[in-house]
Amino acid sequence: MRIEGLGKRRYWTAIMLSAAVAVVVLLLSPLVGPTKIDLGRVLANQAPDYQVFVMLRVPRVLLAMLAGGSLALAGAVFQSLLRDALATPYTLGVSSGASLGAVTAICLGWQRVGNLPAVWASALCGAGLVMVLVLGIAGIGQRTSSFMLLLAGIAINSMCSAMILFVNSMAGFSQSFSILRWMMGGIDAVDYSTLGWLLLLIAPAAGIVIWRGLAWNLMAVGEEWAAARGVSVKPLLLTGYIAASVLTAPVTAVTGPIGFVGLIVPHALRMRIGADHRVLLPCSFLLGAAFLAVCDAVGRVVLAPADLPVGIITALLGGPFFIWLLRTRWKGAWL
Repeated sequence: MRIEGLGKRRYWTAIMLSAAVAVVVLLLSPLVGPTKIDLGRVLANQAPDYQVFVMLRVPRVLLAMLAGGSLALAGAVFQSLLRDALATPYTLGVSSGASLGAVTAICLGWQRVGNLPAVWASALCGAGLVMVLVLGIAGIGQRTSSFMLLLAGIAINSMCSAMILFVNSMAGFSQSFSILRWMMGGIDAVDYSTLGWLLLLIAPAAGIVIWRGLAWNLMAVGEEWAAARGVSVKPLLLTGYIAASVLTAPVTAVTGPIGFVGLIVPHALRMRIGADHRVLLPCSFLLGAAFLAVCDAVGRVVLAPADLPVGIITALLGGPFFIWLLRTRWKGAWL
């Protein structure tokens, strides 16, 4: 299948430009913060600049880029899966399941589960349970379809949201404050081992999704169209849902729910470079990473020395974008 609207040279140009933007953001973002970093002192291993840069700023930027890339890529997949530009990584309930698990752990005062913080472990368990439930409901009668996945996700999402409100109402004052803070979504410095296992979960899922770019082009037109051209629709639907859920769940477990990244980045790229998923998917990951890292950098300085949770910034940007997108849907198709 030919890359519509882009020659092979422009195909690689779009990816290389996106990679260049991500690299520039990766290099510059650690320098942004409420206190100035002296690179000379960092290179000389002098305190406190070295510790602030290496142990706080760099891990935080790397976490922001992993989270942003994963959420943007998951958003592009869900939009193709459901053939709807308004679909996000939270449409099918995985994020709500992760949030319910984390809120439960906070309310019960759990500290650790094995080697993982209890909030992370519970969030992963909640996301996994929701993923199994949605696939089970959508697969009843061996008639799995994007429509069934959407309806199952909406139902589970509503149930999880109600349970989150109930658990929060039962929590004490300090626990309720912790729940509210976590639900805002934020990027904090984590140790490099956490970044390592997060990358081990994200990299295979991202690779599988990007590798199936041609199949996603066919699926975006319609399930019947894809099936008529040799695509095994049900396995592809399951692969897309599981992979996008794996991209969303561990990130949500670590950062809390961060909205609109999976809506803004893929849709903006689709308007700019077209709907070919062989270009759209890798560019979504790279520019999603840069987008969230920039948002987090803004959050570090706008109310310095206090931090503004990055989830608030993405909501302030994504809300107007979502309203604009709703209005444009009345004027034409999204592809």
